Amino acid sequence: MSKPGKRREGREVAVQILFHLDHNTTPLDEALAGVWQFRTDADKPLGSSDKARTFAEELVRGVQKHRPEIDDRIQRAASNFEIQRIGGVERAILRVAIFEMVYSLEVPPVVSITEAIEIAKKFGAEEASRFVNGVLDRIRSEIKRPARTAVQSADDKSGEA
Repeated sequence: MSKPGKRREGREVAVQILFHLDHNTTPLDEALAGVWQFRTDADKPLGSSDKARTFAEELVRGVQKHRPEIDDRIQRAASNFEIQRIGGVERAILRVAIFEMVYSLEVPPVVSITEAIEIAKKFGAEEASRFVNGVLDRIRSEIKRPARTAVQSADDKSGEA
C-alpha cells in the first residue's frame, strides 16, 4: 500500500482540527497554533509538511466559513439523524468532503467522496465509511457539476487530488 499524499494528510489533519473545534470553545486561530505544536506518537509534527498544513488550514477555514450551509446539507441527506447525533469524527469527515464538493471546484466530487471514505475507515467507527459514503452520494447527486472532473481555475492547473 502506498503512502498517502500531502493532500490526504491535509484532509486527515483538517478532520482532527474540526473534531477539536466541535468539542471545545477554543477560537480557531488559537486552536490552529496549538495543533501545529502537537506531536504524533512517532514524535513527528501533525501536518508534517508545509503543503499538508496549508491545505488543512484552507479546509478548516473554508468549513468554518460555510458551516451552516454544510450542516444543512448533512441534515437533509441524513434525514434520520440529528446532526449532533452523528459521531464527531464522521461529522468532521462529512464537513471536509462537502466543503470540497461544493466550494473547491478543482477537486472532482468523486475524489472527495473516495478520500472521505478512506479517512472514515482510518478514524471512524466500524460502519462509518458506509454511512459517510451514503450521505455524500446523496449530496453529490444534488450538486450541479460533473462528478468525475474538476472545474479548475486559471491559476491552478496542477490537477493534484
